[in-house]
Amino acid sequence: MAVEVVYRSSRDLERLFMDKAEADRHDKMLELAELLAEVLEKAVPSLSEQQVEEVGIYMAKNRDVFARAFKSQPDALSELINAPAAPVVATETADAAEPAEAPAKPAKAAKAAK
Repeated sequence: MAVEVVYRSSRDLERLFMDKAEADRHDKMLELAELLAEVLEKAVPSLSEQQVEEVGIYMAKNRDVFARAFKSQPDALSELINAPAAPVVATETADAAEPAEAPAKPAKAAKAAK
């Protein structure tokens, strides 16, 4: 009988991860998305709750590009403009805009007895 260790994000209970660092990154991304959504909702009250959530997730997932753009490299945004548009389907887990994820790392195999 094999035992497999999996990790669950505290903000997205539906997703399981094969390594803790990956779960932590996902959790931090969702935390940033939530904070961005709050700011956007306050700044643009006419946006719907779903729009605010989707934009927050999009910005959080692309935070490196936005960070470069805000640090005097506005051309960095061309990466996002020229990227193919991924369809966005809202979910309750705030994980809608994420593209299909690469397969998770397989669990380490037990060493064979000599």
